[in-house]
Amino acid sequence: MEQKDYYQILGVEKDAGEKQIRDAYRRLALLNHPDKNQDNPAAAERMKEINESYAVLSDSRKRKEYDALRQTYGSSAYNHFRRNYSDQDIFRGSDIQQIFEELSRAFGFRGFDDVFRESYGAGYRTFEFRRPGVFGRVIIGGFGGGQGAGRNAAIGGYLGRLIQYGLKKKWGIELPERGNDLRDFTVLSPDLARLGGKLRYSHKKTGRELLVNIPPNMREGQQLRLRGMGEAGRGGAEAGDLYLTVHIKTSLIGKLKDLIAAALRYFKRFR
Repeated sequence: MEQKDYYQILGVEKDAGEKQIRDAYRRLALLNHPDKNQDNPAAAERMKEINESYAVLSDSRKRKEYDALRQTYGSSAYNHFRRNYSDQDIFRGSDIQQIFEELSRAFGFRGFDDVFRESYGAGYRTFEFRRPGVFGRVIIGGFGGGQGAGRNAAIGGYLGRLIQYGLKKKWGIELPERGNDLRDFTVLSPDLARLGGKLRYSHKKTGRELLVNIPPNMREGQQLRLRGMGEAGRGGAEAGDLYLTVHIKTSLIGKLKDLIAAALRYFKRFR
């Protein structure tokens, strides 16, 4: 069997309290929920690891036994623990169902039954989960409605901001949110615009220095998109993009031509 560490999977220290463990599970369950990661097959397996880790570390008896094995066997403690505990044993008596349902209802994802049936098959029915009411329950009603609302419904507007604030304040959960795009301009020499090449660029707001690849035959007013070079995302989400508008320096000859053309237009008006 592969080596795993329940504490590392949840990202908590070995002396973490019950609240820290519960908050860590909420945060990770939200980030790795299968409905948020439909294009990532590895997310389902990651979700199973998170569920198992929480079920063990949130149960004082199971956690005590795991800690003893960890102290004795180190990195192979997981293998020894799983020899004595089946999936049914691990989840029996856990309150994971309640926590998972809270998150699913709040964000319009599929509920506990659908996700666990998909992950564990019919065997999940034999798990004896703890009933609701063990600790304070906070359920935020679904939002949106009609067709199209569901697992991919977006959280926006005043209600969305209120929910985000409440989750951050109460549970320390920061919803994944893509970083903002940034916009700036850069000035190219005529030769660089025509031939292409490398340009050293420094963003005025962030101070970030980049070496930008300029394609040949750039025109005045064109935009360059630098993916992931915008503001950082929140809660593990991707960064925004940086859009650079291109301006091209006018050569001395070009300036003289512009002046002559402007003068000719001026005199034509009075002919």
